[in-house]
Amino acid sequence: MLEKAISYFGIYLLACLKSIFPPLLGPAVGMTPLEIIIITMAGLMTSVVLFSFLGEIIKKNILPIFIKKKGKFSPQSRRMVRIWTKYGIIGTCFLTPLVLSPVGGSLLVSTVGAPRKQVFFYMFIFGLFWSIVWTLSVDWLIGLGLISAQ
Repeated sequence: MLEKAISYFGIYLLACLKSIFPPLLGPAVGMTPLEIIIITMAGLMTSVVLFSFLGEIIKKNILPIFIKKKGKFSPQSRRMVRIWTKYGIIGTCFLTPLVLSPVGGSLLVSTVGAPRKQVFFYMFIFGLFWSIVWTLSVDWLIGLGLISAQ
């Protein structure tokens, strides 16, 4: 029982970093598809809520410790602005579980000043979409015998 709880908690922590980990690792510890989707969403939304509220604090207080010379237009800031201007809030939330990490997407939308209610709503919708797609895809591949659950 304790081993299973530790496994679930470890997968939850990995879901906070990248949403693809629970669908890949969940079957190996015996999770059902519903459990995988719930843990994926819990990890994603934990990161989104945490970094949405802490995004400005991180930008002001922590990043200057690691970035000594603050250039106004670094390659990373240009890339983030390009993503935001090209896709907006809906596109960024759609791409967050797929391409960006929950942490990266949350920091991006919080630093550009997107409304939190919209961010939470769209991150939940697209996080749920991608977690269902990934979980059912892995479950389908296991059913075909192309990958093993053990």
